[in-house]
Amino acid sequence: MQLKTPVHVLPGLPVRLVPIAPEREGALTAKNRKRIMPDLLTEPSAPDPLYEANLYCNTPGVAERSMEGHAPHNFKLLSVQVMIRHGDRYPLYAIPKTKRPDIDCVLEPDRDPSHPNLADFISHMTKGSEAQMDGTLSSLPRYPSHSLCEMGELTQTGVVQHLYNGQILRENYLKKHKLLTKDWTAKQVYIESTGKSRTLQSGLALLYSFLPGFDWKKISVKHQWSSIFCSGHCDCPMRNHYLEEEQRRQYSYRIKNAQLEKTYIDMAKVVGVPTKQLRASNPIDSLLCHFCHNVTFPCTKNGCINIEHFKTIKAHQIEDERERHEKQLYYKYALLATYPLLNQTVSRMQRISEGKKAEAFALYSAHDVTLSPVLSAIGLTEARFPRFAARLVFELWQNTDKPQDHYVRILYNGEDLTFQTSFCREQERRSSRPLCPLSKFVNFVKREMFSALNSTSYYDACRQKMF
Repeated sequence: MQLKTPVHVLPGLPVRLVPIAPEREGALTAKNRKRIMPDLLTEPSAPDPLYEANLYCNTPGVAERSMEGHAPHNFKLLSVQVMIRHGDRYPLYAIPKTKRPDIDCVLEPDRDPSHPNLADFISHMTKGSEAQMDGTLSSLPRYPSHSLCEMGELTQTGVVQHLYNGQILRENYLKKHKLLTKDWTAKQVYIESTGKSRTLQSGLALLYSFLPGFDWKKISVKHQWSSIFCSGHCDCPMRNHYLEEEQRRQYSYRIKNAQLEKTYIDMAKVVGVPTKQLRASNPIDSLLCHFCHNVTFPCTKNGCINIEHFKTIKAHQIEDERERHEKQLYYKYALLATYPLLNQTVSRMQRISEGKKAEAFALYSAHDVTLSPVLSAIGLTEARFPRFAARLVFELWQNTDKPQDHYVRILYNGEDLTFQTSFCREQERRSSRPLCPLSKFVNFVKREMFSALNSTSYYDACRQKMF
């Protein structure tokens, strides 16, 4: 069968044939179809939109280096706090007048991508009446199950991504460091999720692979109504101001991009709607789903949306990220948006370091709009935008030779970025102490975050007058 849409191939990169699951009865495409996708082995010297898109997809089974749990022998792991983005999902937006991506959200262990725990996970998720689900979480399904995915629904790929995340954390934190034992209690684990099925299901998938014996009686999930996890500290006018300014910057930067505008005009002609309507439908969200699932881009009687359209929009996203860091508006927004969550994180570390009781493991199941500002606030300006199933980890360690000394490590998708954070960038990296003193993290959250906003407290920073 001849494909109407160009295949996703990067020049000069080796490729592999990936079989596609047979289409359901009535579909127009043939069974046993194959598409060519790049097998990305090395990072290109300059930002490449297709390379970045593949990283964003986060295909399960791709080997990656995990540095979680690595520390000198005389250091004891005291606690781990993990912030995750939900896994691969169906689009939140539909491209007008085109067929929605034909993707199945029924979990089938014999279908790729899969995981050794998937069948047991499905069986376990059908139970769980004894779990404590806060607020509206109790009415959400524990796993995806629709024959045609609903908008924003977690896919099998998304479930598998977090089963792998849980497996990685289990290997590094339980088998090596015994952070939790088989007789762990509910008081040792803290779980919080937004009220979306994709975040709850992602968190449950990770926990199922991670916990030493997944026991519904011990599972208690707090509902977080805010996507930035601000809990009872969400009233912050200046945070909203900086976000509005950032949105104006984005708009101004977009309309300056003539190639991007031409691309939107071309795509609008293909689907037969005004350019403004197409742009408002956020087509990159749907196209990324096509790309990640190796599904042909939409076609109409007027032609096809193609890989060049996709590359142009993705390239603009990369360029916009670069300018966003330069202008600093998003950074100021991020400081105010993430203070409540970072303060909760550092306060838990302080309690544990003082010998007080607190959870040894905390999981926040969230969104890209949760993780992205956290990365910006702590100074990880080189970190990529949160991919599907991204994980950001905060570790607390104790020096057993000097029990009063406590340290932190910050890891993003398994990579140790501790010394790229703004509060530990200048820390001398001596072989005997390759970690960051907890005091530096505490000082950053309690003081330095506000000094960057010419203020002394969160309350004042949120309400200072603009001149």
